[in-house]
Amino acid sequence: MFTQVTKGIKISVRTSFEGTFFKNYKVHYAFGYTITIENLSKDTVQLTARHWDVFDALKDMETIDGEGVIGRKPVIKPGKSHTYSSGCLLASPVGAMRGHYRMVNFTNAEEFEVEIPTFKFAAPFAIN
Repeated sequence: MFTQVTKGIKISVRTSFEGTFFKNYKVHYAFGYTITIENLSKDTVQLTARHWDVFDALKDMETIDGEGVIGRKPVIKPGKSHTYSSGCLLASPVGAMRGHYRMVNFTNAEEFEVEIPTFKFAAPFAIN
């Protein structure tokens, strides 16, 4: 598990290898990840946007920006958490992701970024 805390918001990430398949006559490696966003602060916050840098050993880095996560903009009260799962396809059996969430503190209307720790993907057969 990969974990990081920024401004009282704890991000925990678990990854999994989902398998290989062919798409457009090329092999792709499917990875899943589950992220838990835990509010350790005393303020209610809302996740409004995300930024990802996706690293693939066989391709250039890809940047992804968007609103919310999986179609939602969760509001997370103090002591509560939000968990979601998603995934990515890589051309290589090895890669990584990192990024940040943009959040709003409901107490003072401050916008801030929460770092998502770098987490790695590796197909079991690719590990020595």
